[in-house]
Amino acid sequence: MSGNTSTVIIALTEAGQQLAVRLNNIVPNSTILFKPQPFAQKVQSAFMQGHKLIFICATGIVFRTLAPVLISKKSDPPVLVIDETGQFVIPLLSGHEGGANEWGRCIAESLHATCVITTAGHYTRPVYTIGMGCERGCSIDDLRILLNKALNQTQLTLSQMHSLHSIALKADEVGLIELAAECKMPYQTHSAQSLSEMEDLLSQKSDYVLSVTGVYGVAESAALFGAQKITHSAPELLLAKIKNAKATCAIARSYPLHEIQ
Repeated sequence: MSGNTSTVIIALTEAGQQLAVRLNNIVPNSTILFKPQPFAQKVQSAFMQGHKLIFICATGIVFRTLAPVLISKKSDPPVLVIDETGQFVIPLLSGHEGGANEWGRCIAESLHATCVITTAGHYTRPVYTIGMGCERGCSIDDLRILLNKALNQTQLTLSQMHSLHSIALKADEVGLIELAAECKMPYQTHSAQSLSEMEDLLSQKSDYVLSVTGVYGVAESAALFGAQKITHSAPELLLAKIKNAKATCAIARSYPLHEIQ
C-alpha cells in the first residue's frame, strides 16, 4: 500500500475481487488487498494506520479480525462491509463519529445498493422531493412528460417520491395541482423568502427568474426546501433543473433523523 492511500478494499473471493475493482474505480485514493496473507496482520496494520476499510466478506470475519485492535469509536477509522454481490452496504464501525454511515450511503448510491444502518436515530432511506416551476396555464401533459424524464434520468420511480413542491405564486396552478393528484402525492408551495434560503445550494441562478419570482430558481429551490422541511436535515440536489418549453423540474433528497410516518 502506498503511503497516501486512504481507503483499503479487502476481498476474499473471486466475486468479491470483481466488486473490489468496481469500488476501486469509484472510491478515490483506494487500493485493493485480495486474499492478503497473513490476513489478520495485514488488515490490522491497515486499520491501525488509520486507513478506511471496505471488506467484501462476512461481518463475522471482520469482527474477529479487528476486535484485538479496536480502541474507541472516536478514534477508530470507519469500516464498511459489503456482500460479494454488492446488494448491501453495512457501516460496521465508527458510524457516527467516523462518518461510516454517510460514507456507506454514498457507496450504496454508487452501487445501486441498500445501505443498512444499525446505529440509533438514523433512517436509512432518503426522502425524495420534486420541485417544479412552469408558465401560467401549463398543461398537465407538459408537466407529466418532464417529470417522467426527470425520473428516468435519476433511475427512480414515482412511488419513491414523497411530494411535489413549488413557489407560493403557483399555489393555484391547475396543472401542478392535477399532476400531484394524479401521482397521489402532496402538493406544497412555499414563499419566495423561504425558498431563498436554498440559494447557496442551487446549481445555477437566473436573474430573469429572480426578477419575476423573487428567487433565482423555482424548481431547485422548491425541491430543496421541501426536502429540508420534511426531514429537518440538510438537503441536496439529486437532479439539477431540467426543462422543456413550458416547465422546469428538479429532484432533491434528504436523510431524516427519524422515520417519517
